[in-house]
Amino acid sequence: MKTDAKSTIETGKAILGIEFGSTRIKAVLIDPENHPIAQGSHTWENQLVDGLWTYSIEEIWYGLQDCYADLRANVKKQYDTEIETLAAIGVSAMMHGYMAFDKNEEILVPFRTWRNTNTGQAAAALSELFVYNIPLRWSISHLYQAILNNEKHVNEIDFLTTLAGYVHWQLTGEKVLGIGDASGMLPIDPATKNYSAEMVAKFDKLVAPKGYGWKLENILPKVLNAGENAGLLTPEGVKRLDVSGNLKAGIPLCPPEGDAGTGMVATNAVKQRTGNVSAGTSSFSMIVLEKELSKPYEMIDMVTTPDGSLVAMVHCNNCTSDLNAWVNLFKEFQELQGQPVDMDDIYGKLYNHALTGHADCGGLVSYNYFSGEPVTGLAEGRPLFVRSANDKFNLANFMRAHLYASVGVLKIGNDILFNEEKIRVDRITGHGGLFRTKGVGQRVLAAAINSPISVMETAGEGGAWGIALLGSYLVNNEKKQSLADFLDEHVFAGDAGIEVSPTAEDVEGFNKYIENYKAGLPIEEAAVRFKR
Repeated sequence: MKTDAKSTIETGKAILGIEFGSTRIKAVLIDPENHPIAQGSHTWENQLVDGLWTYSIEEIWYGLQDCYADLRANVKKQYDTEIETLAAIGVSAMMHGYMAFDKNEEILVPFRTWRNTNTGQAAAALSELFVYNIPLRWSISHLYQAILNNEKHVNEIDFLTTLAGYVHWQLTGEKVLGIGDASGMLPIDPATKNYSAEMVAKFDKLVAPKGYGWKLENILPKVLNAGENAGLLTPEGVKRLDVSGNLKAGIPLCPPEGDAGTGMVATNAVKQRTGNVSAGTSSFSMIVLEKELSKPYEMIDMVTTPDGSLVAMVHCNNCTSDLNAWVNLFKEFQELQGQPVDMDDIYGKLYNHALTGHADCGGLVSYNYFSGEPVTGLAEGRPLFVRSANDKFNLANFMRAHLYASVGVLKIGNDILFNEEKIRVDRITGHGGLFRTKGVGQRVLAAAINSPISVMETAGEGGAWGIALLGSYLVNNEKKQSLADFLDEHVFAGDAGIEVSPTAEDVEGFNKYIENYKAGLPIEEAAVRFKR
């Protein structure tokens, strides 16, 4: 029997999922049937400090507390009750990056996020050493780059983790990490479901001449699979989360995960031969593989699902930021005209109008590079719109070019998987801000990767809901099911979403657009070189 939301909260049966996204910290409260019953959020922005993208420790905790306070206020408003205890909590965050702490639990250098591309030398050297693609944003790349730079703090490292691992540690006292997020620190061995022992040994040997007082295995978080116990909320953790002091200690937490893992859960894409595409500030596609790829590819990262299956990930640093900037320009014009502004209406009109344009955008090309883009080999980015005098320049083509640009780099990476590796996929699900306007983002992505794309009604719930579901899997998995079966039976119950298939015209148009896009990359490179 379904319980009402108020009694779920009052009896402590609700589950809390918290996700630290690039621009928003979001909290979602779900009931035992895994439906969202309340939400809270906090908006934040990364800062460029000494040439590196970061969020301060103070911003992390203020943001979490403000997000939780917003959730509490919404619960009070909706249900006239207070959150005192919960069945479980889950913490998720942007994957990868670098958070290094000394033995006094003090951070040694500002948090270096996934967005930084200063680790090229380290990533290249490690990729060669491991015979495995090591991306720029992975924790091991950041660590080795710090070593190559002879940074003094390295010798003082006592613990190295990700943002999700850090917050979880401070809430529970446990230095652990979910396997999906851990696979963005150092490659995982699919057989042992732990860090690759071979790569750990190679790394220790590589840095042995430096004489550091640590071994790699001793400074990394312990790897946990979905469903494993990851500690309890401590009294100190309560103070870090709920400044009102109403929440009680002792609540179990599931293993902390990265946004890629929670995206897989939120789209029911943890089974082999399924995939998902997340498209927001950054974008990534995740295809759950049946077997390893034939060789390493610089454009493809190998990570895992939250229960340890191998995943081919194409990660792009840029997605909707430039598109949103142009939409905001039209918003300004509307305000200048003295007209009331409804952002959903502006997005809906512009996105749908884009679909009336030429399938190849009339020759127009956009580069949405707010930051560097490793897939196309650029360490820095400059947003750029390019056209020739004889291109078909109108609003529909203009908007379509920016929509195409938001998934253009994603297409370049996925062409390898589908065309060269001949990967087979039964279902790809889209989620994130790009898909908010019904049908448009789906059609664009379907054309880009020449595959049907599904979007579920729950797509907007995102990673906070995904980590809440992993919390539910921890405490409500009475039948001891696999994560995939638990999601199928208890969360999605056969809901595969609404599917859009690509048209031949759209696929051909996108292929023509991407040819122009690749040919124009030297223009983007020149813009980076000369525009300061």
